[in-house]
Amino acid sequence: MAGRRISDDAGIAALSHWEGPDATAEDEALAVRYTLQLLKQKAPGSSVEVRVPPWGAIQAIDGPTHTRGTPPAVIEMSPTVWLEIALGKHSFDEALGAGRIQASGQRSNLSAWLPIVALP
Repeated sequence: MAGRRISDDAGIAALSHWEGPDATAEDEALAVRYTLQLLKQKAPGSSVEVRVPPWGAIQAIDGPTHTRGTPPAVIEMSPTVWLEIALGKHSFDEALGAGRIQASGQRSNLSAWLPIVALP
């Protein structure tokens, strides 16, 4: 997820809009990118790739580093599922058990770092 840092004000505003009735795709995209940015800060490293298509992907969590191809651990989910677990509306384990998250490889459980943010 290359690009400039999303400010906390902009990220919280996007999350608040995403939860509202007039949410736009831009709100969702910014909210996803902001929460992925926060995950990367909380769990630096590159042993797990977290994918939230079409809005973003990051490498996070300390452990073995990879430089080419598919990482040893990959987690992928929809933007809605990602934002729900990032905000603590559902747990990672609940979403995984319900088949809403695809996860493979070692370290492919984000429970230790979730929820990422609580809205005021």
